[in-house]
Amino acid sequence: MVAGNWKLHGSLQLIDRFAAALLGNAAVETLLLPPALYLAAMRERGLDAKLGVQNVHAAQTGAHTGEIAAEMAVELGASHALVGHSERRRDCLETNAAVAAKFHAARRAALAPILCVGETLDERRAGEENDVVRAQLEAVFEAGAPTADDVIAYEPVWAIGTGETATPAQAQAMHGFIRDVLRGTPARIIYGGSVHPGNAAALFAEQDVDGGLVGGASLDPAQFNSIIEAAAEANQQKHADA
Repeated sequence: MVAGNWKLHGSLQLIDRFAAALLGNAAVETLLLPPALYLAAMRERGLDAKLGVQNVHAAQTGAHTGEIAAEMAVELGASHALVGHSERRRDCLETNAAVAAKFHAARRAALAPILCVGETLDERRAGEENDVVRAQLEAVFEAGAPTADDVIAYEPVWAIGTGETATPAQAQAMHGFIRDVLRGTPARIIYGGSVHPGNAAALFAEQDVDGGLVGGASLDPAQFNSIIEAAAEANQQKHADA
């Protein structure tokens, strides 16, 4: 999977550029996560990608001004939803319990959740990264194991928007740890932390890295296409090695 998180970016002009230039690949599940206001426009333009939302509320209906229910996202054509992105954990003070509620709300609506987990720079320097990620995972999966529709996105917080990137070895180590915690989960584990065309191939070549959650590079069709191509080549090589 290669998922592009547009965050608070986007315009009708950008959507038109992607509609004209995005190249899908049968070997890669391609997903774009724009601001929810643009879902209908993206669906109308027939982009060669699935669509998702960057957040959902735990409730299906109610007095929750400004929020989006998972069922609403599905009705507008979304297939996936990010939950627990580090920026929402930081800026909106989302706790592990709140993230778990959103994760299960997405499942309730048959909206495939992408659970974001990861540690801050201080937590990594203190050697606490495994404990932090384990707690984030266990808060969500204490009531049941992941399914093949679930996606885990490891995003080292210190590598988001900073230009820093975990090395392929660091990414593999955490992805392997996540798979162990979740007992050989069938869920895909993708890497999100400044993925770009220059590092995508090396990251995706690692055994437990099943794709990427792309930020800034997902706003440029050419760069995003390059990352999709890198994922397709990595997938082909892994199947050949198997």
